[in-house]
Amino acid sequence: MEKEKNIPETEETTKEETVEQEEAAEENPLEALQAEISALQDKNLRLMAEFENYKKRTQKEKESSYEFATADTIGKLLPVLDTLELSLNQDATDGNAFKAGIELVVKQFAAALEKMGVAEIPALNEPFNPELHNAVLRAEDGDGEPDTVVEVLQKGYTLKERVIRHSMVKVKA
Repeated sequence: MEKEKNIPETEETTKEETVEQEEAAEENPLEALQAEISALQDKNLRLMAEFENYKKRTQKEKESSYEFATADTIGKLLPVLDTLELSLNQDATDGNAFKAGIELVVKQFAAALEKMGVAEIPALNEPFNPELHNAVLRAEDGDGEPDTVVEVLQKGYTLKERVIRHSMVKVKA
């Protein structure tokens, strides 16, 4: 049997310590086992400390990535807020200008959502899909194939293929 297998080597163990442990093992096997236990306990403590440091580091990274994502989202929505504030400062006597301003805000907001990966769920004249649509009404009359969406009551949205909100729809019976 090789003597080196009985004595674990850690990163901190030097060749001199290994030689001393081998000599101690030849003289007294009990002392050799105690030295091995001590080395294993030391290695275990170091591993536990490394793991605790890893947990703390990953928690900090998680928190910082959330903060960056939030800041990025807010940065994309701030132009919409700016446009809303400008529209409040305009003369509201001209209805067409006011409507045009609101349409601009809707376009900006849709563009900001698109930059973040949000997409509208196509629903009108599409076959009813319970994974994407929430049927709240059934139409007995009207045009269209059975089980086809004939009216969208509330738009639905996805975020990178994940449904955020189902489309609320009226379906042909």
